[in-house]
Amino acid sequence: MLVTLAAFAFVLGVLIFVHEFGHFLAAKAVGIGVPRFSIGFGSPTPLRFRRGETEYVVAWFPLGGYVKMASREEQDAMSSLEGGSLGEEYPDFPPDKLFENKPLWARILVISAGVAMNVLFAWGTYAALAAIYGRTEDRITSIAHVDSAMLPAQAEALAALPRGARVVMVNGDSVHTWEQLIRAIGDPGSSRLRLDFAGGLDAAILPIPGTDSRARAQVAAALYPLWGTEVARVSAGGAAAAAGIQVGDRVLAIGGDTVTAFYDLKRVVVASAGDTVTLRVLRDGAVLDLPMVPEERSVREPYTGEVRTEGVVGIDPVQDLVQIRYGPVDAVLEGASVTWANVELIAFTLKGIVSREVSPREIGGPIMIGQMSGEIARFGFAALLEFMALLSVNLAVLNLLPIPVLDGGHLIFLLLEGARGKPLSLTARMRLTQAGLVVLVGIVIFVFTNDILRLITG
Repeated sequence: MLVTLAAFAFVLGVLIFVHEFGHFLAAKAVGIGVPRFSIGFGSPTPLRFRRGETEYVVAWFPLGGYVKMASREEQDAMSSLEGGSLGEEYPDFPPDKLFENKPLWARILVISAGVAMNVLFAWGTYAALAAIYGRTEDRITSIAHVDSAMLPAQAEALAALPRGARVVMVNGDSVHTWEQLIRAIGDPGSSRLRLDFAGGLDAAILPIPGTDSRARAQVAAALYPLWGTEVARVSAGGAAAAAGIQVGDRVLAIGGDTVTAFYDLKRVVVASAGDTVTLRVLRDGAVLDLPMVPEERSVREPYTGEVRTEGVVGIDPVQDLVQIRYGPVDAVLEGASVTWANVELIAFTLKGIVSREVSPREIGGPIMIGQMSGEIARFGFAALLEFMALLSVNLAVLNLLPIPVLDGGHLIFLLLEGARGKPLSLTARMRLTQAGLVVLVGIVIFVFTNDILRLITG
């Protein structure tokens, strides 16, 4: 729980700061006064201080933040959300430092800067991770087994694939690693899913649009790679280690069933939780029979919600791994590529929600983010940074939605001003802002409800 709370506070705090700091820097750059920079909404906590013209505060409601800009027109429009009116502080700002007195381009720059900062943060994070860690991928695209029970109805043709079917292209693009295969299956920009195979096998053409992220994910989850039977790693304290299995052993059979691929071993182990099974291995030319008892583990099916018990023994197979390294320029390009891919994924998901091709029940809120932050933090700081970069892209795209209160709504006001030659009336802007606030509160309630339902249903 402490890890989860700490990770959640770190992730949320950094992303809010990055977004609001973009607005702050742009406002300062064009000469707009900034009386308050706040992490959180509502009344300020005792964590506050003033430096120059700006008061820096942490407010009580932490799900967001704001940069209060000097403006005689709109100083009270958001006062309840922003901790009350600043009142007498506004006369301290001369007319040339008020937001509404700046040129249109300057105001557009300031409103856009938060989104731009989120994108730059994601880009920089992905580029840094690529430069420091590179990427490890498995050079295999051959399939050992297709779980027909996992497949959506549109993909039933895949159930007839023979063992060893090697995927060479997905939607016309070549794939050379398992990770490339999975990413290509999940591509949200494709209207259908086509898998081409080596050896003269007929292509599989599946009528699953990229916007159907659930069905695409089911297809990916149903495919098992054709790993060999040599043991690469034995988990300390696991059932395999207790049975005496060693790195380098080649599994020949389990429970009397011949093993020709790692999937054969996994299938029997999963079904044998708590039972004794005999593993036959080849070690240094000798055949050994080693009894072991797979440990029980509860697993919840991600698509049905069904909880089942399966066995685990703690061994991994030898894989044909390749380490992809990036120089500085390639790392920057990789960061841009991953960032743009995430923008496309989020945009297609939003489009799918609007067109009802994606269920809005899949949307997560702060509780889900907190849970995921804690889980991902356990995999290390690099994994947490990658998660933060993805959330930063989410924040950027969602802030561009044309809802008054969000940056996208403010940009619509400014673009209308440019088209009309004059701004909307203050009354109209305040009414639209209040309507936008109602919509935003409704969205917050909806995502919280989704989160709570996930907790209740497990």
